[in-house]
Amino acid sequence: MDIILIIFGILFIVLGILGGILPVLPGPPLSYIGLLLLHFTKRYSFSTNFIILWLAITVIVYLLDYIIPAWGTKKFGGSKRGVWGSIAGLILGLLFFPPFGIIIGPFAGAVIGELSSGKTYNVALRSGLGSFLGLLTGTLLKLIASGMMAWYFFEKLLS
Repeated sequence: MDIILIIFGILFIVLGILGGILPVLPGPPLSYIGLLLLHFTKRYSFSTNFIILWLAITVIVYLLDYIIPAWGTKKFGGSKRGVWGSIAGLILGLLFFPPFGIIIGPFAGAVIGELSSGKTYNVALRSGLGSFLGLLTGTLLKLIASGMMAWYFFEKLLS
């Protein structure tokens, strides 16, 4: 049974890292499942504090991945319409145009939101840029979290 858990754990760790890059896969939650699968083997286990800490990190990173693009829009001078446009673009892009829609959606949504509020094209583009940079920041956070979980997984497995 341990061999099956380890094989599936490796699969989830790899999918988690891919999910840090591919927006259609929830990277950190998949990596966390990989850690849990290794934890449930008889030979390898993590401390309860370790498991709870990585659960908290996983939830925080997962939530931030959806919040940061809107925050980036606001930070780059976007109005409420730009922020809401960024959020709507993220959701619509995810639903109707995966995987590229999740990249283009927040940017386009922020720009459209700003233009609909009467802002100039330059202000709208700056708002869209903030959304895009927020998306890149979220992607980096997902990669770091998934990469760290992969490190702990393989460190435990090989020790």
